[in-house]
Amino acid sequence: MITNTGSPRVPASAGTCRITVCRGCCCGDPAKVPGVDHAGQIGRLREAAAGAALVRASECLDVCDQANVVVVQPSAAGRAAGGRPVWLGLVNDDEVLADIAAWVRAGGPGLAEPPGVLDLYAFTVSRRVGKALES
Repeated sequence: MITNTGSPRVPASAGTCRITVCRGCCCGDPAKVPGVDHAGQIGRLREAAAGAALVRASECLDVCDQANVVVVQPSAAGRAAGGRPVWLGLVNDDEVLADIAAWVRAGGPGLAEPPGVLDLYAFTVSRRVGKALES
């Protein structure tokens, strides 16, 4: 289940990406990923990506071994240009959040190349898991 809670929403438009932050059984759990301000992570990402992306929290995305998981979905324009959702795992520090926000401000998937460091966080999910997010 995907929810949008806690801050003003960015109206969806052709230029707006969507960022889904997993906050299920493992992602967001200090016992699984200690030393991370899980509660503040979504707020900081919303602030950094304001105007460029809608940031939302999700229940478990079923890739618990990659906690914390963030999925960057292209805008309509990005999808038309060939962009597809990018799954990022082990997103556990503010520098990665800043790189994600900079990427979506530049256009996101399909419209802008991600900062090179994000390649280290990207992973591929099964079709079943990917389809669940899309619906």
